[in-house]
Amino acid sequence: MPACLFCEILTGTIPALRIAEDAEAMAFMDINPAVPGHALVIPRDHSVDALAAPPAALAACMVLAGRVGRAAELVLGATGVTFLSCARPDGGQTVFHLHVHVLPRQPADGLSFPWLHKPGDPAVIETIAGSLRSALY
Repeated sequence: MPACLFCEILTGTIPALRIAEDAEAMAFMDINPAVPGHALVIPRDHSVDALAAPPAALAACMVLAGRVGRAAELVLGATGVTFLSCARPDGGQTVFHLHVHVLPRQPADGLSFPWLHKPGDPAVIETIAGSLRSALY
């Protein structure tokens, strides 16, 4: 099994610019930033992605991501923050350790997302909602 890049960052085998950490999670700067201040938050215990992670790991990552986002507003003057976590290759994931991108946003920062917002078919939305509801309860 290949080594996990983020597990190696956690152990210090691979260096990273750590910016915050606690008993459950760690935040560090992304070396390929989409915007200035782009950080990553990971749980200390390995989980492949948000779909495989235990609830406590998800919660720990979002709590720390919120702290990092508020710090970005304070010190970088960010006027918004995008939190992003991709799961599985078809979801856009490229490093297979749960992580949350913290993207401090500014007007005209040039970052855009790949989908266009357009109205969906209400009947299809209702059908899918019912299917998801059934699977959740």
